Formats: sequence, C-alpha cells, structure tokens
Amino acid sequence: MGQTLADLPLRDDLREEEPYGAPQLDVPVILNVNENPYPPDEDVVADIASSVAAAARTLNRYPDREALGLRTDLAAYLGHDLTPAQVWAANGSNEVMLQILQAFGGPGRTALSFAPTYSMYPEYARDTCTTWVTGRRADDFTVDPEHALAQIEQHRPAVILLASPNNPTGTALPLDVVERICAAAPGMVVVDEAYGEFRRDGTPSALSLLPGHPRLIVTRTMSKAFAFAGGRLGYLAADPAVVDALRIVRLPYHLSAVTQAVARAALRNAGSLLARVQELRARRDETVEWLRENGYRVADSDANFVLFGTFADRHAVWQGLLDRGVLIRETGPDGWLRVSIGTEQEMAAFRAALQEVTA
Repeated sequence: MGQTLADLPLRDDLREEEPYGAPQLDVPVILNVNENPYPPDEDVVADIASSVAAAARTLNRYPDREALGLRTDLAAYLGHDLTPAQVWAANGSNEVMLQILQAFGGPGRTALSFAPTYSMYPEYARDTCTTWVTGRRADDFTVDPEHALAQIEQHRPAVILLASPNNPTGTALPLDVVERICAAAPGMVVVDEAYGEFRRDGTPSALSLLPGHPRLIVTRTMSKAFAFAGGRLGYLAADPAVVDALRIVRLPYHLSAVTQAVARAALRNAGSLLARVQELRARRDETVEWLRENGYRVADSDANFVLFGTFADRHAVWQGLLDRGVLIRETGPDGWLRVSIGTEQEMAAFRAALQEVTA
C-alpha cells in the first residue's frame, strides 16, 4: 500500500486542509466559476496560434523574466498614465496575491479582510504563514468604514485585502471608503478588481487613487471579462517600488514565453474579447430583477455573477439544479447561492431549473 498524507512530514497547519477548487463537472450548463461564456472568435484564435508558434521557435531560451513587453501592453490597456514600471504580471491573480503576501506578509504579520469575501484569501495567508483575521461586512455586504478603521487599529495589519467588486457578493467599494482605509493602514492596501470590467456605469476604479497612495495595490485578471481563464494571466498596478518588492520574491522566469505571447495576443484583440461585456452586464441586471420579482433576496452586483437566497437547505437546491444539468456555486453565507452569468440560453435553463426545484 502507498503512504498517505498522515505518513508525510507535512506542516502541522496543513494536515487537515483540502485543496481549493470548485466542482469541475461535465454538465450542460456550467455557471459556477464566473467565466466569460463566449470563446474567442476564430480570428483571435488564429492570432494566438501564430503567437504561440513564434514563441515555440525560441523555447530553447529562457523567457524575458521581467516580461517588459507584456507589462507595457498591460499599462496601455489600463490607462491612467501608468508606466510599465508600475505594472506586474503573474500566472493568474492567484500568484499575484501570493507574491504580495510573500513580500509584505509572513510570520509575525497579519492580513485583514472583511467577510464574506473571496475564499482563497485565507489560503494565501496560510501558505505564507501570515496571521489571518476578518472583520465583518454589513447586512447589505458593504464595508462600514468605522468598523474597518476599528479593525485596523486593533490588528495593525501588514496587508489589507479588499475585493471590489467583492466575491461572492458582487459588491463594489466606494472610493471614499478605500481612501479612508488607505489613510489608516499601517501597511499595504490591496484592492482586488478581478471583476472590474463588469462594474455598472458610474462605479469608479481604485486605479484613479494610485497617484496619491504609494502603498495601494490594484489587482486585475484576464480570466473573467477577457474570456482568458485558460490563459492564466493576472496583473497589478502600484508604485514602482512595490513592483520591485515583488520582483524579489517571484520565482525566476515565472511567466513562460508562451504565456507572455498569448497574453499579448489577447491584449491586441481586447476589443473582440471584451465585446460581450456589455451584454453580460445587461443580462446580470436582468437576472437580479428576475430573482427579486420571484421573491429572492439578491445582493447588488457589479460583477458577472449574482448572489441570491435565502434557502433553509441551500445544498438541496444546489443539488436539484445539478440534477437538472445546471451547475452553480454553493458559496458565501449560509443560505445563499451564487450563479455566474452565462449565455441567454444558459440563463433560461437556470431560471427554468430553479423554478422546478423550488416549486
């Protein structure tokens, strides 16, 4: 017989842990991981394939470990007069977040966030031996600035993680709340804008705060709006000194030549890849309206998903939907479920299945 985890000299704090991950099931309607449901057009596929072929001819050499071409393209995409020195990229925003906590967290240091929020945050803290603490969000899932300031004063966190729009609730943070937190924070403040492209009109980005806040970091990803989840490219914008700090902890050549080439091809085709964002935003708003008309509580959402409830037995509802070929996410506070926004046909299937399950 082979050995088990119990037989290995594993770190004590990892012994009862399980790998993170949403269910990956082969069902007709997959609405559980907030992907863009529309694949790239064929001309984009051709451009990406050509870029991979060009990169393949150089695979005997290490890639540009600073990814300067990619960072230049990302800075141009973000705007706000950003320079390549203010932008950093890694294999998904997961690696970006891990590098931030490697650089600014660690033993004897604390990371703070406000629950409910992204379930990977405490795992980044655990993996970097950073103490993890959470404040609370209000009943409408907003962050009360007075509560936030009290938590900062109590815990003196080295890193504060603020998702905006928040996952799993979809809630965006007003910039004045971010500014007050930045003013009080003794360390770094991270605003995670993974779903930033889906914000409703008039909802600003924290990128506009970067010039006056040298310890602010704004993170983004190409996995959601860009329809590039399989490409694995996350990035951030911050003061150049912050980028230099991350260069210390990043593994050498952490972004392959293929990843860089594919990401740059995606950015060249941003117009095509982002073409459905407005449609998805409208369908999100329609989904919120439909759920409320049918008697559900629904969190205001600036993302490409909707948190709704509440159910006495949410797992039974989740299972009932799955039995009907619709996979959503069992996450967030007890009694709530989260549905990603899919195609018109997928959302119709979701609505029909939910009506059957709850009839």
